[in-house]
Amino acid sequence: MTDYLIIGSGLAGIAFSEIALQHDKTIKVYENHSQNSSTIAGGLYNPVILKRFSEVWKSQEQIDLVNHFYAGLESKLNSKLDFKIPIFRKLFSVEEQNNWFVASDKPNLVPFLSTSINHKKYDGIDSPFGYGEVMQSGYVDTSELLKKYHEFLISKQVLKLETFLYEDLVINTDFVLYKNEKYRQVVFAEGYGIHANPYFLLLPLDGTKGELLIIKAPNLNLDVIIKSSVFILPLGNDLYKIGATYNWEDKTPTPTEEGKQELLSHLKELLSCDFEVVNHLAGIRPTVKDRRPMVGTHPKHSNLHVLNGLGTRGVMLAPAMAKVLFNYIEKAEPLDPAVDIKRFKKINWD
Repeated sequence: MTDYLIIGSGLAGIAFSEIALQHDKTIKVYENHSQNSSTIAGGLYNPVILKRFSEVWKSQEQIDLVNHFYAGLESKLNSKLDFKIPIFRKLFSVEEQNNWFVASDKPNLVPFLSTSINHKKYDGIDSPFGYGEVMQSGYVDTSELLKKYHEFLISKQVLKLETFLYEDLVINTDFVLYKNEKYRQVVFAEGYGIHANPYFLLLPLDGTKGELLIIKAPNLNLDVIIKSSVFILPLGNDLYKIGATYNWEDKTPTPTEEGKQELLSHLKELLSCDFEVVNHLAGIRPTVKDRRPMVGTHPKHSNLHVLNGLGTRGVMLAPAMAKVLFNYIEKAEPLDPAVDIKRFKKINWD
């Protein structure tokens, strides 16, 4: 009997797969590439909400795990994935400078915010009020991560590149049966694809469409991530990732001219140097209105579990939430009520 059947192999599915393997559990993973939010994600990890100069929920705990988890994957997959790089938040006024100083003096933000304003000059960006520097930040190359991890799973003969058929899942008390194979537990890590899942479709997961651009700007020469109305993330070779839009109505993963023009409008306000668009990407983020992940076990089927709702912070949340769910299943460690799906008390699971 295999320990875990894992449905979905984006950031959430990879994180749970890896933690299960680290604990000598056997796995089988199904992935049909119907959801692409992990592939096209910005990949940033940032411990601070820069709109309000406030701390991300459990930020230091998550950052510590990010550092350990992705370093381990780099070694395992023999690939550079984690890029430590500061975020420079462009400041627009003396008032914003003062707000930065106030925030950087708060005990919970001291590890993350520089106490001085950085006035470094970058060709193509005018910033008379300077930048606030965020520390312990960076980005993960999510496209490379998915590619390399899927290759690893294929090499172990545990990845099925096909659609999971819910109607073929037979649930028993001590195990589930799928395609004549037995599994102790099932973890659904499907992102926005949860809306096709008959066991968890009642969970209030919304989808937020995000669009990104890849531009080529030979004269920009950035060595940090710039955060303003959009972020500018240096990828090397004069390429930069620009993001992101937020559309709560359109649930299709297709790039739109409207999204492109929105990004270009913000970018032209920020950059004075020439650039060209070389790619345009879109995906549906799995978001929840209370901005917390959805983790837990089906109330009527003790061997069906969900790991979802990582939203815009998938790189930071995936390792932490996968660890939380694994310890809940294997060690009966209680879930934080803030992420436990039991918080959705109005759901009728019958």
